[in-house]
Amino acid sequence: MASDPQRGQRSTNGTPHAHNGHHRGRNSNGGDGSAEPPDEDRKPTPDEVRSAFTPPLGVPQPPLPEDESSTTSEFALPEGLRPEVPAEQEGSAFAPPGGAPVGGFPAFTPPHGIPVLSLTKEAPWQDRMRTMLRMPIHERPTPERSERPDDETGPAVPRVLDLTLRIGEILLAGGEGAEDVEAAMFGVAHAYGLERVEPTVTFTLLSISYQPSLVDDPVTASRTVRRRGVDYTRLSAVFRLVDDITSEGITLEEAYRGLAEIRRNRHPFPTWALTLASGLLSGGASILVGGGLLVFVAAAVGSMLGDRLAWLASGRGLPEFYQFVVAAMPPAAIGVAFGLAHANVQASAVITGGLFALIPGRALVAGVQDGLTGYYITAAARLLEVVYLIVGIVVGVLGILYIGLQLDPGLKRLNPEQALHVYNEPLVQTGASMLLALAFCVLLQQERHTVAFATLNAGVAWVVYGALANVAGLNAVPSTAISAGLVGLFGQLLSRYRYASALPYVTAAIGPLLPGSATYFGLLNFAQGNLLDGIASLIKAASLALAIAVGVNLGSEVARLFLRAPGPEMPGAGRRAAKRTRGF
Repeated sequence: MASDPQRGQRSTNGTPHAHNGHHRGRNSNGGDGSAEPPDEDRKPTPDEVRSAFTPPLGVPQPPLPEDESSTTSEFALPEGLRPEVPAEQEGSAFAPPGGAPVGGFPAFTPPHGIPVLSLTKEAPWQDRMRTMLRMPIHERPTPERSERPDDETGPAVPRVLDLTLRIGEILLAGGEGAEDVEAAMFGVAHAYGLERVEPTVTFTLLSISYQPSLVDDPVTASRTVRRRGVDYTRLSAVFRLVDDITSEGITLEEAYRGLAEIRRNRHPFPTWALTLASGLLSGGASILVGGGLLVFVAAAVGSMLGDRLAWLASGRGLPEFYQFVVAAMPPAAIGVAFGLAHANVQASAVITGGLFALIPGRALVAGVQDGLTGYYITAAARLLEVVYLIVGIVVGVLGILYIGLQLDPGLKRLNPEQALHVYNEPLVQTGASMLLALAFCVLLQQERHTVAFATLNAGVAWVVYGALANVAGLNAVPSTAISAGLVGLFGQLLSRYRYASALPYVTAAIGPLLPGSATYFGLLNFAQGNLLDGIASLIKAASLALAIAVGVNLGSEVARLFLRAPGPEMPGAGRRAAKRTRGF
């Protein structure tokens, strides 16, 4: 075989090229060939091709890692070098010095991530979800959730949003505050794995938006609240359902079944019981202002007639404004009839008792509470509703009073200066206030086990009010605010440890504090043409109503202030309220 003329060529220094060495190794049958050349003369095999990152000859190989499967990064710090000291964090005008946590959370995102917020059943879900809602979305901690198997997928997003909106609709229609409605919606969505959700609550519209990621399109759903009804039994059942969803982890199908059962449940009290309760409420209110047995019966009869007329108007499809107009007429007519007959009966006490059953204290408290917690649109709508309902009462009562004054201009029994004498019978008034609250509980369709607590709460509130206003001589407005604050405090404590809404323990208990007599005096002065006196009386009634609402809300916030709220496990952790502009 002819050989390549280039294969035996030598270099200029007499050393053969490296590619000649592979003919001098062992032959194919294992025998030894000629002498083995030095390593620099051997031609590398294809498996021995050197890399640009391979150490040159004479340099020892670096030690192999213990775990061959482990990889190293080109950004890894070489051995023998110290890590750089991180630069100090720049200070901020809004962050405390020294890196102290703000409201329980760090002023900046720490290297290990945002702290985890415990969502276990250690506190009511209202406090847990309110803690999340009162933080900006970029500062909300990641909630703890159970690990799902890889083959298990979460529920469909549209169904979760639909369930969330249905629950929020029942709560909002039942008179719950906007913040608690948002907290319930937020908790339900989080329980089913939707983290980036933003619920929005207005007076008649509920909406919720979910964004799967920063690059996916958001999913938004909304629902309109067209009918409102007072049923605190259904409200409490929804609160328990939300607690089961957020704490017990029930499935979506179980939650839908529970919601369907709540909707199918009948009211705990029949219609005739509601009518009787309306009469007892007005009778108890008439005793609070000094009425006797005859006044009690007259006020009760007038209120029951008004309740039946309101039900008739409702069945005919008339708006709620006209229902209040016709409901206010019978008590006023009975009072005017006693005045025209010159009977020895306090006609003003009869009319005042009838007004107690109509004053929308529930809507007033909810409206002021929404305003104090930052939901100004919903608060404005609720307060506007209160104004319309009060105007309906004014129209009904003023129409009857005007007719009575035209028939007999000298109705002394309706004289504002002589209408109601100072009445100070602590035992009688305390019993009347508790009877009023008991009747109010029936009208609100409360669960039977909440009636005793609400009635006792009303009795305590009236005793405190009487001690401050009649014994200590304090003005009626601060006395009312302090009494209402105790009502809110006790109601919040009871609801916290029963995992329920605070409304059943609060709304009926503020019944004895409602400004029925001040409202009546203002209307009577208007009917008699005394505009300045009438305006002064109505301003006093508005002040008392605001004092009740602010006191109830303040009592609730004081309960949350002294009780530990859920938060990250670090010093100074606590519940942060929503950020405000403070006027600038």
